[in-house]
Amino acid sequence: MQAIPFTYKTGKIYYRVSGTGSYVLLLHGFGEEGSIWNQTVAHLSEYFTCIVPDLPGSGNSSMIADMSIEGMADCMKALLDHEKNKRPSPVSNHCVIIGHSMGGYITLAIAEKHPSILAGIGLFHSSAYADNEEKKAIRQKAIEFIGSHGAAAFLKTSIPGLFSGRPGFKASDTIVQDLVAKGQLFSAASLTAYYRAMIERPDRTSILSNSTFPVLFILGLHDQAIPYQQALEQTHLAPMSHVHVLSESGHMGMLEETENCNTILQNFITSATQ
Repeated sequence: MQAIPFTYKTGKIYYRVSGTGSYVLLLHGFGEEGSIWNQTVAHLSEYFTCIVPDLPGSGNSSMIADMSIEGMADCMKALLDHEKNKRPSPVSNHCVIIGHSMGGYITLAIAEKHPSILAGIGLFHSSAYADNEEKKAIRQKAIEFIGSHGAAAFLKTSIPGLFSGRPGFKASDTIVQDLVAKGQLFSAASLTAYYRAMIERPDRTSILSNSTFPVLFILGLHDQAIPYQQALEQTHLAPMSHVHVLSESGHMGMLEETENCNTILQNFITSATQ
């Protein structure tokens, strides 16, 4: 897919669009770019209009003035509005937003301010909880490491731990190596801004409790970033909750159990947009 530039205030955000039908916005996580969704889009674009940005500071997208979770949410809402005006959907103006990890935090911030635009949301290895003090301290140590050693060195050490380590997947080290290679393109400034944004974000469990749209939860049984039990305990909050546990995945289900995740997403988006 060819990346399209979108001017947002003083920055340029690059994104890709493919398919027709209901809108699906796919938001990647920390230390990733939109290409993390390539296998997902190859499947979903047969049924839906997939909008896949590089978040501010990732891929080819520039950083923006407000790199908070709320600031990035405003940017993504503006991008979605831009694409809707440019390419009206014959089905519905409502959108399903799927957010992986940090992308889930941004998804919840959009849901807080603009619930009426949503047909549903998906928290893909993500959480509505704010960071506790232990998690904040871990992120602060990461900021210090990035400041001393750079973004590429940090991602080289952290990316392998996002996967489950199961033998069948470990044989496919090329996936990890590809992510590490792409990590060399990140700046220390963008990764630091993401960590600060995550540290400062508020608890958004009330968004789940008050939701009038269906909420998809995809949990990794071996996820170290969003531990399974922590993720599971918030799934009951949403009145219309769809819960799927990936028994062979860590934090990267779209790469570890691709076909299973594609089916889960297709079924959820279809039910949410009908």
